[in-house]
Amino acid sequence: MRIAHYYMVMATLPFKDTVITHREEIARRWALAAEPCPDDACGPRWQLMLREFLWPIEPLRRLVGPPLEIPAAQTPKTVMLLPGFGAHPIRMRWMARKLEKAGHITKKWGLGYNFGATQARFQMVERRLVDIYRRTGTPIYLVGWSLGGVMARELAKAHPDKVAKVVTMGSPFSGSPRANNGWRAYQAIAGHRVDEPEIDTVVHEKPPVETVAFWSPCDGIVDPRAACGKPGERDRARALRCSHMGFVLTNEAVEAVLGELDRD
Repeated sequence: MRIAHYYMVMATLPFKDTVITHREEIARRWALAAEPCPDDACGPRWQLMLREFLWPIEPLRRLVGPPLEIPAAQTPKTVMLLPGFGAHPIRMRWMARKLEKAGHITKKWGLGYNFGATQARFQMVERRLVDIYRRTGTPIYLVGWSLGGVMARELAKAHPDKVAKVVTMGSPFSGSPRANNGWRAYQAIAGHRVDEPEIDTVVHEKPPVETVAFWSPCDGIVDPRAACGKPGERDRARALRCSHMGFVLTNEAVEAVLGELDRD
């Protein structure tokens, strides 16, 4: 009975470009999620992961904390925001509003929920980047959260002339792709192994544009070393003190992004 219920639920999940209609496909994805970890990689300890569920109180923390001072941008930039795995662009709306208040122009990535770095999804976000570049006439600043940051790096590799800078926030681009607490869910939903991406790339390879990595020792989803990266895999790394969800919800993260935009 439980198995039948599982199949019914999985068959109705709102995947945009991967419609699961057959039990064989559901079983294949279930097997991907249940695979043993082939290396010694592991995500942050469970105590940090549990703290991620406290993200709904972040707006309250902002209310009781010191107000966020937003200086006017020295030179307004066009910024495309890329959400993390399983997240909708609305998760980054608060950050977008703060960037816009500073004078920047923010653009959504145009794909709704991020259900994995499939070839089809990457091609769609490529077209989105090219379209924004053609309309603005200037290179775009990419700010990607978690998986969105990994995809931002790949966009910059494919279109370095159209990207001014990449800022990743808690993005697992270095070391083992399983050094996080979400790789099993990713394999089940995206339909491929994390170390067998549909995009032909070397994930840790630095894009040919300025690339900055935000990481946090308090991240409960992605191992800090995977998000920080090594010299040569990014130009600079900056440590924040937020949770993984906090990369898009805290004053600290917004101030860090604004600072990077004003460096140029």
